[in-house]
Amino acid sequence: MENIRIPLHHVHEALGAKIIPFGGFEMPVRYSSDKEEHLSVRNGVGVFDVSHMGEFLVEGPHALALIQKVTSNDAAKLIDGQAQYSCLPNHEGGIVDDLIVYRFNTEKYLLVVNASNIEKDWLWISANNDMKATLSNVSKDYCLFAVQGPKALDVLQSITAVDLAAIKFYHFHEGTLAGIDGVIISATGYTGAGGFELYVKNEHAESLWTKVFQAGAQHDIKPIGLGARDTLRLEMGYCLYGNDIDNTTSPLEAGLGWITKFSKPFVNSTALASQKEKGVQKKLVAFEINGKGIPRHDYPIMNVEGVTIGKVTSGTMSPSLNKGIGMGYVPMGSHQLGSEIFIGIRHKKVPATICKTPFL
Repeated sequence: MENIRIPLHHVHEALGAKIIPFGGFEMPVRYSSDKEEHLSVRNGVGVFDVSHMGEFLVEGPHALALIQKVTSNDAAKLIDGQAQYSCLPNHEGGIVDDLIVYRFNTEKYLLVVNASNIEKDWLWISANNDMKATLSNVSKDYCLFAVQGPKALDVLQSITAVDLAAIKFYHFHEGTLAGIDGVIISATGYTGAGGFELYVKNEHAESLWTKVFQAGAQHDIKPIGLGARDTLRLEMGYCLYGNDIDNTTSPLEAGLGWITKFSKPFVNSTALASQKEKGVQKKLVAFEINGKGIPRHDYPIMNVEGVTIGKVTSGTMSPSLNKGIGMGYVPMGSHQLGSEIFIGIRHKKVPATICKTPFL
C-alpha cells in the first residue's frame, strides 16, 4: 500500500526535509539535525506538521455515552472547551490506542487519534457504537500544526485577537487566527515546552503555515521533524503508541492509572479493576544511562546478575541532558526508583539507574 502524502508535502520538500514513511504517511523526519531542532523547541519555537493524525467527530445526544464506553478516562467531567488524555482499552487487557478527547458542547466531541491507528480506531469505535451516536471521520479534512516552545505564545499572539495566555493546559478555543476563521487552538502539547496545536481545514493550511512563519521570523522559528518530536516527548516521559503502549500493554502497567477511572463502566473495566486490585506483574520504568551509551528500542534490560528482565521500549540520547535516557517494562520488584539495571548495548552491559519522569 502506498504511503499517503500530507497536504503540505510540497512545502516540506521545498524546505529540504528528509521525508520518510511513518504510520502509513510520508512525513518530514528532519530539516537540519534532530539535536538542533530539539533545542530550537526547548529554547525558542518550532512548528511540527502533524497532519497525519486522525480526527473523529462524535455528535448527537448519545455522543458522551459512546465516549464513556470506549475510553478509560471519565469524559463526563469535561466542560466546554476542555480536552482530556485517555485511551481505548481492548478486551484483552491492552490498549487499542491513546487519544485526546475534546469537548465542544454536550453533543459535540472531537477525538484525536494516532495516524497509524486511524482505520483500526474507526472500526473499533464504530463496532462499539450500539447507542447510535453520530460518527464522522474528518481526518482527511484537517491539517494539524504544533507550534511549540517558550516563544510560541508571542509568535501566535501577534496574529490573533484570541487571548492565548487564557487557554489553560488541556483546554482549547475555536476562533480566528492569521485571518482564518474556525481554527481550533489547543494547549495539549506533546513536548513539555509549552505552545499550541492548530487544527485548520486543508484549504487554509498553507496560508496558516506561511503566516505563522512570517510572525515567527523575528523569533528564529524553525520547521521541526518527527525525529525531534520523539526526543522531546521522551524527555517528558510521554508514551508513544507502538513503542511504550500497544495492544498487549495494560494502562495500569504503563503508569496510566491516572487516566483509568473506575467511576464508570467501560470496555474491559471489570478485568482492569481486578488487575488493579491484585497488582500488576510488570511496570513501565524510566532510566538514565550512567556514563556513555545510547539505549535503543528493543535493547535488553538486565538485572545486576546479568539476567534479561525486559527490553527498552523507547530510548535516545537526550539533547537537553547530553545523556542516554529510556523507558522499558521490568517485573515488579525490579522497578524501584534508584535501582541499578543494565542495558545491553553492543554486547556490553551498560549501567543505568531507574529514575522519575519527566527527565528534565
